[in-house]
Parts: sequence; structure tokens; C-alpha cells
Amino acid sequence: MKIQTYYNHIRFYTPQHFIYYPVLILFLAASIYLGITTEDHLIWAFISVAFVFLFALAYMLRQHYALTLQNRIVRLEMRYRYFTLTGKRFEEFEYKLTDDQIFALRFAPDDELVPLVEDTLKNSLTGDAIKKAIVHWKADYHRV
Repeated sequence: MKIQTYYNHIRFYTPQHFIYYPVLILFLAASIYLGITTEDHLIWAFISVAFVFLFALAYMLRQHYALTLQNRIVRLEMRYRYFTLTGKRFEEFEYKLTDDQIFALRFAPDDELVPLVEDTLKNSLTGDAIKKAIVHWKADYHRV
């Protein structure tokens, strides 16, 4: 596996992103084209709507359950890591951080985490700014 950095930390799921979605888009484009060029406008419009629905449904289902669970796990990881490093509870100020900030902080190694948390609270760093501030990236190879 390649070493993970800010520039390559986004992951793709090949069957979903590079097979299912392109094929679905091709079918959608074909149904729209046939709806415009043939006399069966109504049936092709219905088929087009069905493809749009399948696209949206596939995206929502794939993302929703996995990300909801992973978000909870990341929060628990951050609470544990912060408590282990400082002996203080992360929950005391967690409400001041956005999800984006918390999720970005997970890429910080232990020696950079506490100063980054303090800097984020003080300067309201965005998630992207937090990721760029990390010197030694702590990879997350398991996030979907």
C-alpha cells in the first residue's frame, strides 16, 4: 500500500465509482437520448427517472450507513487518544469542534494532536487547514 498523505487520502471503491456509476450514467444518457429522438417519449422519460432514482439510492445507501458508523468510531478514537495523551476528557470541548475538524484531527500523530487541537480551538482552523498543518501524517487506510 502507498504511504498515505494529504494528497492521496481520499479512497475510491472501484466497483462503485468506476463500474456501477459510469454504466448507470451511460444508461441514463442513452435513455434521455432515446426519449428525445424516438416517439416513445413517455416510456423513455420514465426509464430515465428510474435510472436517476437508482443512482441516488445507490449513492445514499452505500455512504450513509458506513459513514455514520465510521464517524462514531472516529469520535471515540479521538476521545480515547486525547484522554490517553492528556488525562483530560475530549468531550469537555468537543461541542466546539465541527465534524470536519474532528475528522481532520485524526490524521495527526500523537505528538502533534494536542497542539493542533489547541490551535483549532483558538483559531477555528478548517478541516483542510488542519490536514495541511500536519507534519507527520498518521494514515487511515480503513475509512470507506
